[in-house]
Amino acid sequence: MTRATTTEHLRIGQLSSRVGKTVRTIHFYEEMGLLQPTERSKGGFRLYGDEALTRIHWIDRLQQLGFSLTEMSDFLATLNEPETGPLVMKKLSDFYTDKLAEARATIDRYRALESELEDSLAYLSACNCCNDSTPRSACFGCTEPEHASTPAPALVAAVTHPA
Repeated sequence: MTRATTTEHLRIGQLSSRVGKTVRTIHFYEEMGLLQPTERSKGGFRLYGDEALTRIHWIDRLQQLGFSLTEMSDFLATLNEPETGPLVMKKLSDFYTDKLAEARATIDRYRALESELEDSLAYLSACNCCNDSTPRSACFGCTEPEHASTPAPALVAAVTHPA
Protein backbone atom coordinates (compact mmCIF):
# COMPACT_ATOMS: atom_id res chain seq x y z
CA MET A 1 0.00 0.00 0.00
CA THR A 2 1.45 3.36 -0.93
CA ARG A 3 0.44 6.77 0.24
CA ALA A 4 -0.01 9.75 -2.01
CA THR A 5 2.38 12.46 -0.98
CA THR A 6 2.99 15.91 -2.24
CA THR A 7 6.24 16.65 -3.95
CA GLU A 8 6.53 19.77 -1.84
CA HIS A 9 9.32 19.61 0.67
CA LEU A 10 9.36 21.99 3.59
CA ARG A 11 12.41 23.58 5.08
CA ILE A 12 12.56 23.50 8.85
CA GLY A 13 11.22 27.05 9.23
CA GLN A 14 8.27 26.26 6.99
CA LEU A 15 7.57 23.05 8.90
CA SER A 16 7.86 24.95 12.15
CA SER A 17 5.27 27.49 11.01
CA ARG A 18 2.93 24.86 9.65
CA VAL A 19 2.84 22.80 12.86
CA GLY A 20 3.13 25.64 15.37
CA LYS A 21 6.40 24.43 16.87
CA THR A 22 9.68 26.21 17.24
CA VAL A 23 12.64 25.30 15.06
CA ARG A 24 14.44 24.27 18.25
CA THR A 25 11.62 21.85 19.10
CA ILE A 26 11.88 20.22 15.68
CA HIS A 27 15.67 19.93 16.10
CA PHE A 28 15.06 18.35 19.49
CA TYR A 29 12.62 15.85 17.96
CA GLU A 30 15.42 14.89 15.58
CA GLU A 31 17.93 14.54 18.41
CA MET A 32 15.49 12.24 20.22
CA GLY A 33 15.08 10.08 17.11
CA LEU A 34 11.41 11.02 16.75
CA LEU A 35 11.69 12.83 13.42
CA GLN A 36 13.99 12.69 10.43
CA PRO A 37 14.25 14.99 7.43
CA THR A 38 13.28 13.35 4.15
CA GLU A 39 16.36 14.69 2.47
CA ARG A 40 18.74 17.63 2.35
CA SER A 41 18.84 20.41 -0.19
CA LYS A 42 21.94 21.13 -2.23
CA GLY A 43 22.72 23.82 0.31
CA GLY A 44 22.46 21.31 3.17
CA PHE A 45 19.08 22.46 4.50
CA ARG A 46 16.83 19.86 6.07
CA LEU A 47 13.78 19.10 3.94
CA TYR A 48 10.64 17.46 5.31
CA GLY A 49 7.73 15.77 3.57
CA ASP A 50 4.17 15.01 4.59
CA GLU A 51 5.33 12.24 6.91
CA ALA A 52 6.87 14.89 9.18
CA LEU A 53 3.45 16.52 9.60
CA THR A 54 1.97 13.13 10.46
CA ARG A 55 4.78 12.33 12.91
CA ILE A 56 4.49 15.68 14.70
CA HIS A 57 0.72 15.16 15.03
CA TRP A 58 1.49 11.73 16.53
CA ILE A 59 3.99 13.28 18.97
CA ASP A 60 1.40 15.86 20.04
CA ARG A 61 -1.21 13.17 20.65
CA LEU A 62 1.14 11.01 22.71
CA GLN A 63 2.12 14.06 24.76
CA GLN A 64 -1.59 14.61 25.43
CA LEU A 65 -1.68 11.04 26.72
CA GLY A 66 1.07 11.97 29.16
CA PHE A 67 4.10 10.57 27.35
CA SER A 68 7.47 12.25 27.61
CA LEU A 69 9.64 12.54 24.52
CA THR A 70 12.02 9.97 26.02
CA GLU A 71 9.15 7.51 26.44
CA MET A 72 8.13 8.09 22.82
CA SER A 73 11.67 7.49 21.65
CA ASP A 74 11.82 4.26 23.65
CA PHE A 75 8.43 3.22 22.28
CA LEU A 76 9.58 3.79 18.70
CA ALA A 77 12.68 1.71 19.45
CA THR A 78 10.48 -1.20 20.59
CA LEU A 79 8.43 -0.85 17.41
CA ASN A 80 11.62 -1.19 15.38
CA GLU A 81 12.54 -4.49 17.06
CA PRO A 82 10.10 -6.86 15.30
CA GLU A 83 11.15 -7.85 11.84
CA THR A 84 7.67 -8.30 10.43
CA GLY A 85 4.91 -5.80 9.80
CA PRO A 86 2.23 -7.86 11.54
CA LEU A 87 4.28 -7.97 14.77
CA VAL A 88 4.78 -4.20 14.68
CA MET A 89 1.08 -3.64 14.05
CA LYS A 90 0.21 -6.04 16.90
CA LYS A 91 2.43 -4.07 19.30
CA LEU A 92 0.89 -0.84 18.10
CA SER A 93 -2.62 -2.27 18.44
CA ASP A 94 -1.93 -3.47 21.98
CA PHE A 95 -0.49 -0.10 22.92
CA TYR A 96 -3.45 1.82 21.48
CA THR A 97 -5.92 -0.56 23.12
CA ASP A 98 -4.33 0.17 26.51
CA LYS A 99 -4.29 3.92 25.83
CA LEU A 100 -7.94 3.88 24.75
CA ALA A 101 -8.92 2.17 28.01
CA GLU A 102 -6.95 4.79 29.96
CA ALA A 103 -8.54 7.64 27.98
CA ARG A 104 -12.03 6.23 28.60
CA ALA A 105 -11.32 5.94 32.33
CA THR A 106 -10.14 9.56 32.36
CA ILE A 107 -13.27 10.66 30.48
CA ASP A 108 -15.43 8.81 33.04
CA ARG A 109 -13.62 10.61 35.89
CA TYR A 110 -14.14 13.98 34.19
CA ARG A 111 -17.83 13.22 33.58
CA ALA A 112 -18.26 12.43 37.28
CA LEU A 113 -16.49 15.68 38.17
CA GLU A 114 -18.66 17.55 35.66
CA SER A 115 -21.77 16.15 37.34
CA GLU A 116 -20.51 17.14 40.79
CA LEU A 117 -19.74 20.66 39.59
CA GLU A 118 -23.17 20.98 37.96
CA ASP A 119 -24.87 19.80 41.18
CA SER A 120 -22.79 22.25 43.22
CA LEU A 121 -23.62 25.15 40.92
CA ALA A 122 -27.33 24.27 40.98
CA TYR A 123 -27.24 24.17 44.77
CA LEU A 124 -25.32 27.45 44.99
CA SER A 125 -27.65 29.19 42.53
CA ALA A 126 -30.42 28.72 45.11
CA CYS A 127 -28.33 30.49 47.76
CA ASN A 128 -30.02 33.82 47.34
CA CYS A 129 -32.14 33.93 50.50
CA CYS A 130 -29.52 35.18 52.92
CA ASN A 131 -28.41 38.76 53.16
CA ASP A 132 -24.83 40.03 53.16
CA SER A 133 -24.62 39.97 56.96
CA THR A 134 -25.62 36.30 57.37
CA PRO A 135 -22.75 34.48 59.13
CA ARG A 136 -21.02 31.64 57.35
CA SER A 137 -22.00 29.29 60.17
CA ALA A 138 -25.64 29.66 59.09
CA CYS A 139 -24.80 27.71 55.93
CA PHE A 140 -24.32 24.59 58.04
CA GLY A 141 -27.75 23.04 58.35
CA CYS A 142 -29.35 25.63 56.10
CA THR A 143 -33.12 25.69 56.68
CA GLU A 144 -34.07 27.73 53.65
CA PRO A 145 -36.77 25.95 51.60
CA GLU A 146 -34.45 25.65 48.59
CA HIS A 147 -31.94 23.64 50.67
CA ALA A 148 -34.01 22.04 53.43
CA SER A 149 -34.75 18.87 51.46
CA THR A 150 -31.44 18.67 49.63
CA PRO A 151 -28.14 18.06 51.39
CA ALA A 152 -25.29 20.22 50.20
CA PRO A 153 -23.19 18.50 47.52
CA ALA A 154 -19.76 17.39 48.76
CA LEU A 155 -17.98 20.17 46.88
CA VAL A 156 -20.09 22.73 48.76
CA ALA A 157 -20.36 20.93 52.10
CA ALA A 158 -16.58 20.58 52.35
CA VAL A 159 -16.31 24.37 52.47
CA THR A 160 -19.48 25.38 54.30
CA HIS A 161 -19.61 22.69 57.00
CA PRO A 162 -17.17 22.74 59.89
CA ALA A 163 -14.36 20.25 59.62
